[in-house]
Amino acid sequence: MKISVLGIVAGLCLTASTSHAIIIRHDTGPDRYEKRASEYPAVFFLEQQGSRKVCAATVIHRRWAITAAHCTEETMLGNTLDNKRRFAVEVGGQAREIDLMIIHPDYDQLSATDVDLALLRFRDERALPHPVPLQVQEDEMAQVVSILGWGFFGLGTSGRSYSDGRLRMAQNRISEASTRLRMVFDDPRERAADSLELEGMPSLGDSGGPAFIADGNSYRLAGIAVGELEGESFTEETQGKYGAIAIYERISQHIKWIETVVGSKLPFDS
Repeated sequence: MKISVLGIVAGLCLTASTSHAIIIRHDTGPDRYEKRASEYPAVFFLEQQGSRKVCAATVIHRRWAITAAHCTEETMLGNTLDNKRRFAVEVGGQAREIDLMIIHPDYDQLSATDVDLALLRFRDERALPHPVPLQVQEDEMAQVVSILGWGFFGLGTSGRSYSDGRLRMAQNRISEASTRLRMVFDDPRERAADSLELEGMPSLGDSGGPAFIADGNSYRLAGIAVGELEGESFTEETQGKYGAIAIYERISQHIKWIETVVGSKLPFDS
């Protein structure tokens, strides 16, 4: 079965998303999902295209962030670095520059073993914002995660609708934890549904966005948004409707690669 990346690249096995933020329950006030960027300073968008904010990344080290590899193609990030220039972003309210990207060696969207991850190196190290700790234990199954993004907004009854550039946070429950993580957008109208109070689904533009597992008063990075599973009823126009299955790269499966690239063993400096 195909996966549709949450971006703007056509003709790929995954359906990629371009900007906006999270598909939500139709029976819950939208303002409950909205967040201020200052609440999650380690999460930042890669590029603004008009009113749209495209792709997200998360700071995991004083000098490194992580995102989806296909985001380097959906923004000017890849082209800018290929031309030996630095890529400017805003992280935690401060201007920073990315000077290097390392794409996972198994990144190939036409391959069954594709790993859609990229590490982004900042020009300089900074203690703030505090890096987000990584999920190391392989106990993600059935855990509730918080998902964030600036991608397209919409309701579960109809799917993605429009982009307003606002940051949103929703929750979902991990329904499968194998090579990748899966989570289903349950319809609260169904008696057998196990819908969370603020259940939601990543949308077009939310690629690279994080899935956080709560850890006391903090959280750990468990997954990176890469796409939606293409079922029989899937269409790009109704992406994110109830029943949709979100796909996240599973961080716990790639700890060794991350440590090798960063050049340090976990836990990284916080």
